[in-house]
Amino acid sequence: MTNAEYKERFYELYRAYVTRPGAEEFLTYLEEKSDFFTAPASTRFHLACEGGLLQHSVHVAEEMLKYEEEPPESAVLCGLLHDVCKMNFYAVSTRNRKNEQTGQWEKVPYYTVDDRFPYGHGEKSVFLIERFMRLSVPEAVAIRWHMGGFDEAVRGGNQSISRAFETYPLAVKLHLADITATYLVEGGSRSSTGP
Repeated sequence: MTNAEYKERFYELYRAYVTRPGAEEFLTYLEEKSDFFTAPASTRFHLACEGGLLQHSVHVAEEMLKYEEEPPESAVLCGLLHDVCKMNFYAVSTRNRKNEQTGQWEKVPYYTVDDRFPYGHGEKSVFLIERFMRLSVPEAVAIRWHMGGFDEAVRGGNQSISRAFETYPLAVKLHLADITATYLVEGGSRSSTGP
């Protein structure tokens, strides 16, 4: 799919399922005040290309819809918006790389982190969403802990994730959908196609 097709799919899913107060205002914010639809999903590995964040978000939402026991609005909202913390987060820079064919050094673009709002990862996504619309407790917990064992707090020894996963099945499902999208649908670190 092209980025235009991914954007169309994002809008289709969002407008079909995310209907709570503030949903349209948040969509306007994403469109007009952020780089959500053009940002990469990472700096150099997972979908490190223009539109990578959009592509990943659509993939996670589609994985979430496979959990039929979850309310569709919660599934889609969590899938589409779990990584909004990555909007306005990356910058494009250049570095020198030797051209293997010509042997000449050339400047090539790459993504760097330019975190102007260092508020964490999942917790930052929850904060940004809640500026526009209310999340249920299971949704907020799911988005907060979607990184699972990769979360900085967990790697630092925080054990709250265990209680979150025991208490809120939606949190486990979002983590699994994120991992499935990243490694099985998108090919993990092999999915980089851009700067």
